[in-house]
Amino acid sequence: MRLLKENIGGITMCIFELLVGILLLINPVNFTSGIIIALGVLLLPIGIIEIMVYFRLEPLEAAKRQSLTKGLVVILAGLFCIFKTNWFIVTFPLLTIMYGVIILLMGVAKIQWAVDMLRMKKQNWFLAAIASVLCMAIAIIILMSPFESTLFFWRFIAISLILEAVLDILALVFARKKKEQEI
Repeated sequence: MRLLKENIGGITMCIFELLVGILLLINPVNFTSGIIIALGVLLLPIGIIEIMVYFRLEPLEAAKRQSLTKGLVVILAGLFCIFKTNWFIVTFPLLTIMYGVIILLMGVAKIQWAVDMLRMKKQNWFLAAIASVLCMAIAIIILMSPFESTLFFWRFIAISLILEAVLDILALVFARKKKEQEI
């Protein structure tokens, strides 16, 4: 019971991670849609508050802060999240492709880094070369099948969250046992 009271925040976070991981593993599209809609709902009051701030400020200060524009943009973003959730789901493969291109470019940059290190006769140049090859291999896998990569990415995140939550809970339990042994 004392373990629970002392670590309520950590345990709550672990349970949240575990729940998110399981929901993401079961149905990533619907779960992600729900998160996007929730984000949209959260953006609406933020936009409304910005608009209210605009009308409460002196005209010169209001013009400088642009709160009306910010508020309207945030409200539009919120409405877009709520009513066009599918757009985000459809766009994920495109985002995956962009991510693959970025990783590929990083791999190319690492080639130069490895060659530069080799030319300067640095001992560990091969580590940069290995990193470059790994980076480019991952990018090629992502770019060859972005749709499968997106699903894999969702599953990877889900499994990572579940494992992280389990490991965190174990760490809390073992840390507690070690602390009791020291006393």
